[in-house]
Amino acid sequence: MALSISSLTASLSSLSFSSQISRNPNSISIPQPPKSLPISIFSKTTRSLSVASTVAAPTESEPVENLKKYVKSRLPGGFAAQTIIGTGRRKCAIARVVLKEGTGKFIINYRDAKEYLQGNPLWLQYIKVPLVTLGYETSYDVFVKAHGGGLSGQAQAISLGIARALLKVSDGHRSPLKKEGLLTRDSRVVERKKVGLKKARKAPQFSKR
Repeated sequence: MALSISSLTASLSSLSFSSQISRNPNSISIPQPPKSLPISIFSKTTRSLSVASTVAAPTESEPVENLKKYVKSRLPGGFAAQTIIGTGRRKCAIARVVLKEGTGKFIINYRDAKEYLQGNPLWLQYIKVPLVTLGYETSYDVFVKAHGGGLSGQAQAISLGIARALLKVSDGHRSPLKKEGLLTRDSRVVERKKVGLKKARKAPQFSKR
């Protein structure tokens, strides 16, 4: 009897232990599927939003066409047919500048100057210095064709071109512009690379052994 009672208790304990094991996985596996569902839905919505934003981007070409029409209407015959014109150079950049009486607009390569120069305050200051020096910041519209070099070089080339164009308005502008150094062509350019060196003057690391 003692053996049978002990065997019965052992079997009952094993059954209760197995039932606890079988219940635990069910309680863990049930809440898992709903947790994964909102994640997949959120990822799909974010993908659809990103695609929509990329598709809606190319609608910025309309103002450029309007500015082209505006420049052609203000400059009949093109840049070469104008009278108040100046050419400026800096490093590899070349800028042809035309001044017309207006309200102080700056148009560079058929784009607004602030947009073309990426809103950089230093570059925007470069192109305004000649007009501000003479007090003409709201008296002339500036039309520019620039190419070569980077935006910094083009901005400084535009400054020289505006200063040279202002000389054709009046010879009396020479002394204030020259005093500010706006009529001096900056001749500094990048020095050429030398044979055996990494750059113009930088040498490779020296090793004695």
